[in-house]
Amino acid sequence: MNTIMNIDPWGFLDDLLGVPNRTFQAMRARAAGRFPPVNVFLDDNAILIDLQLPGKTAKDVTLALEPQAVVIADKPAAVEGKEPGQPAWSRRLDLPFRVNADKANAKFTNGILRIELPKTDKDGVKHITIK
Repeated sequence: MNTIMNIDPWGFLDDLLGVPNRTFQAMRARAAGRFPPVNVFLDDNAILIDLQLPGKTAKDVTLALEPQAVVIADKPAAVEGKEPGQPAWSRRLDLPFRVNADKANAKFTNGILRIELPKTDKDGVKHITIK
């Protein structure tokens, strides 16, 4: 009798190494389609980020803005195979310049999260609310 096994190559590498490895976890998540697709538009004055999150709402996502990075994640929930309190996915995007957190805005429309970040020279970390 022949048996066909469905082997996750990234999970196999995690098991082989015997330690959690963020690189393999990120590769596995991307391969499984759990990372949201991202489009980034850049000009001299601002950066515009669009994330495709079908079936999600603003209440399902957290957004943190650092001087030269933005971190987007799902709100922690009980997910099989994860410790409680860990998001199922998170995405950190390093930015090519500092952004003005006071003028930043984020809007969720029809499953697309649009983040607008104007350029600045100031420092600081700020959490912003998704509308």
